[in-house]
Amino acid sequence: MKVGFFDSGIGGTCILRAFRALRPDIETEYVADTENCPYGNKPPDEVMRLADACTARLLKKGCGIVVVACNTATAAAIDHLRAKHPKIPFVGIEPAIKPAALRSKSGVVGVLATAGTFNGRLYNETKAKFAKSVTVLAVVADEFVTLVEGERDAILRGESICEGASAAKIERIVRRRIEPLLKAGADKIVLGCTHFPHLAPIIEKVCAGQAEVIDPSMSVARQAVRMLERLEREGR
Repeated sequence: MKVGFFDSGIGGTCILRAFRALRPDIETEYVADTENCPYGNKPPDEVMRLADACTARLLKKGCGIVVVACNTATAAAIDHLRAKHPKIPFVGIEPAIKPAALRSKSGVVGVLATAGTFNGRLYNETKAKFAKSVTVLAVVADEFVTLVEGERDAILRGESICEGASAAKIERIVRRRIEPLLKAGADKIVLGCTHFPHLAPIIEKVCAGQAEVIDPSMSVARQAVRMLERLEREGR
């Protein structure tokens, strides 16, 4: 069985790589909708239409599971996709507010994401359910998406974009978003967009041990593996 992944661009490859590390025996397909990237500033109806198109491409390639490797697309479209394709299991992603809130000692959690994610049902329901006892500082960091997409070729070659000529520029931009969170007392920084883990080494450098950086990529990959193994047990 093939497992398909899609994102607005190159960001979701962080989940794809995590999945491949767990199940290198499984054939995968990845759709990067770079023509319409970024999704974060688009209306939900448009994101839903784009997610429909990405899903159709993956299903045409024979994928039996679809991972929506994009926080914005998950927020806008995963309910619609599940209703439209009831026989296809979908795995989505949302900001890891729950583990951040449960592990925070300062009572302040920073979340980096796009406006589309912050306006979505999943984010707000998770925040209301699990983050009642902490202060959540929501930061729209669309420029991080632009940074990562600008280094698309290097990422596809498997290179770190947090080293070399671009590192100093990236660090300056990252500092503008991270340092105010640290000054506000955040001890957990949630990466709420799949583009952001590609910047994790620099984000961790800026945090300098003051805050833990939480990347949900591996958790999403594990959920995809659990779903795959269930289908395998059922002989599908």
